[in-house]
Amino acid sequence: MWDPDSAVKQLSAATIENAVAVLIIVGLLTIVFAGGIPQVEQEAGTDQFTEEVPAMEAMEEIEDEFDGAVGDDETTAQLYVQRDNVASRPALLELLETQRQLENDGGLRISDTQSHADLIATELEPTAETPADRKRAIERATDRELSSAIEAVGDEDGFTGQLSEDYNPTAQSASTALVTVEYDVPESIQTSQLETLQLESSAVVDDVAGNSVGENAFLFGEGILQSEITALLSDTAIVVFPAALGLILLFLLVAYRDPIDLAIGLSGLLLTMTWTFGFMGYAGIPFSDAIVSVFPLLLAVGIDFGIHSINRYREARLREETVDQAMDESMNQLGTAFLIVTLTTVCSFAANLTSQLGSIRDFGAVAAVGMIFTFLIFGMYLPAAKVTVERLRGRFRIPAFGTSPILTEDSRLARGLGGGVSIARLAPVAFVVIIVISAGVAGVYGSGVDTEFSEEAFFPDEEWIDRYEQLPEPFAPTTYTFLDTIDILEDDFGESVGGGVTIYIDQPVRADDSLEQLERLSRNPPDSFEESTAGRAETESILTVIDRQRAADKEFDRLVERRDRLGTGVPDRDLETVYDELEAADGPAAEQYLSANRESTRVEFAVDPDAETPDVVEDAQFVADRTPLSAVATGDQIVQQQVINATLDSALRSLIVAFLLTTVVLVGSYWLLEGRASYGLINLVPVVVTVGMLLASMRLLEIPLTPINAPILSVSIGLGVDYTVHFVHRFVDEYKTLETFDALAATVAGTGGALTGSMITTVTGIGVLAIALIPLIQEFGILIALGVGYAYLASLVVTPSVIILWERLTGGVPKP
Repeated sequence: MWDPDSAVKQLSAATIENAVAVLIIVGLLTIVFAGGIPQVEQEAGTDQFTEEVPAMEAMEEIEDEFDGAVGDDETTAQLYVQRDNVASRPALLELLETQRQLENDGGLRISDTQSHADLIATELEPTAETPADRKRAIERATDRELSSAIEAVGDEDGFTGQLSEDYNPTAQSASTALVTVEYDVPESIQTSQLETLQLESSAVVDDVAGNSVGENAFLFGEGILQSEITALLSDTAIVVFPAALGLILLFLLVAYRDPIDLAIGLSGLLLTMTWTFGFMGYAGIPFSDAIVSVFPLLLAVGIDFGIHSINRYREARLREETVDQAMDESMNQLGTAFLIVTLTTVCSFAANLTSQLGSIRDFGAVAAVGMIFTFLIFGMYLPAAKVTVERLRGRFRIPAFGTSPILTEDSRLARGLGGGVSIARLAPVAFVVIIVISAGVAGVYGSGVDTEFSEEAFFPDEEWIDRYEQLPEPFAPTTYTFLDTIDILEDDFGESVGGGVTIYIDQPVRADDSLEQLERLSRNPPDSFEESTAGRAETESILTVIDRQRAADKEFDRLVERRDRLGTGVPDRDLETVYDELEAADGPAAEQYLSANRESTRVEFAVDPDAETPDVVEDAQFVADRTPLSAVATGDQIVQQQVINATLDSALRSLIVAFLLTTVVLVGSYWLLEGRASYGLINLVPVVVTVGMLLASMRLLEIPLTPINAPILSVSIGLGVDYTVHFVHRFVDEYKTLETFDALAATVAGTGGALTGSMITTVTGIGVLAIALIPLIQEFGILIALGVGYAYLASLVVTPSVIILWERLTGGVPKP
């Protein structure tokens, strides 16, 4: 039978004996992994979470089958311009000048711009084809002619649709105008290329007299949105990372109290990050919002391993052992604990591989591999580096600045940390019962935590932006215009960022009753859908294209009328002829809603901007289910809800898998190591307490479950095991020669200091994420800090009473 304890001892002896060779191998591997870092791509926004969602797949099918649908919107930008009155002559001239400069700049690849000013100018001068021509038409018109032209076009949808809802036809005034900017680029254009075009377009807009981008002019498009969302990560990193590094350095310096030991510990952390980033590059895993959270976790475990290693080495050196003997004893005692922590933590991270969401699976893979790297580096590199440095210190008489462990058994701090042991002496059974019941109640309460996923969830906290803006360069943040644009979209134009709902009909629409069935979709709309007339939903479909063409073309109108046997206004026979004539008359409009092979169609429904996403999703599914057509509901809000459902499923599934795997690993490890599986079960009680308290804290602090923090529940098992295993494993070693309470006291003195140093460093260093710009990352930093704090308290306060209770139930904790 494989003996992990023996394997650890052999690894320890080989590492110490070949310390220089180990350092050389680590250096060579670091060079290899560093080669993968340039290959790491960056990914931000919601796309990273929606790739495998069914509704998103339907949206992609719509993009492929219909012209001007869904994905094609990415090549169109919206320019929102605010003035006292955007229908006044000066404002119209400024708008047309803006359009002229945008269209005349060939480098921007803009094919067309459209605004209400175009309609007014064309009414004044029908032959005016360019923005310059239309500008002259506005300039030459008298006040009466201009007013008459505005009145003439005022009832057209194209006019009112490009003005804010406060448009007053009597006063002929509105506060905001929309200019649509269309780019002549292929559908396959990269987001980075589109981003460049739209940023350059924004600069052109800003150069026009009267415009000030970010104040009264806002260009909104997929490229700019992705650019600003990506900038959030950079703006956060440039403030948070130095703060985190400063706090980590401060507390590590206090923990190590020796600059050389500090350098060794920091180099171990740097190597862990380098190897993990390199692995991501070679594996093709992008650096995304979900992956950001991996590195604080690896730092937490790496800090813990480093402090424990140096602290245990110093304990051995106090007994006047040689450098090699002290390191061998330290590795023999800690190596097994590190191995158990690594196995259980890898299990808790890898449990996320069961997720439906690819981004969470990426998190699980990177975190699990990173944890293995952490074990190898702090289990082999750090001892080899420490032994090599100590040998050089002895040879060259270099002084050591800190040689004592963090705690000794009779120190004041050791006595302060012995509160858990004192409780275990007084009332261990009552305490464990109260703690377990409290954890259960906390878990039940926390099960009501909300779930959230939307584009807005990745937007910055405006209060923190205001605070960041007070910082000097280079810490001052990017100017974010999309927040103002979204406010304009919702407040001035009454549109929801999430957009409407699309019903995708995935079946041929050639049968005589196909359009009749399509028309019935709009009848008796549910509450969250907008109505155009009583009992009819506001829709856009092939039917609306047919209706518009009938109004514009009398011959086409007569053709449709002859094919309307029921007299409902909807053609119900010989549909192929109707489609042929429609495409001949207005092909682009028809192709937006009817596929080229006529094997599918789509219907767009407008939804109430104030409707809650779950209500919209439920109503959309109701509409899709009630039709006999093969219908799929999709749209941004549908996608968001499906991601929320997948997030909740992933969190629960990974939690269960992580707990089961951790139980198996703990029980199996202690059975192999000590011949007592029961030691593994002792570790689980503090872990359950940690998970329950963390879940309750999420609900209490109103932190919703999101795709970024969904792994936190399974991760909390790994964090809890990290602290508890160190305590239990040390207790097992001490119990071999001491009575129960003496062994507990020695355990607190021996490992309590390292656990405290690790906890303080991790909580402060990673908790600084709470000042990040992105609320999702703020929340993750808070949750990690809470998880580490709960794991620390549970290991020192709860574990002693669990051990005493176990002793009483079994008639004494069995000694190997």
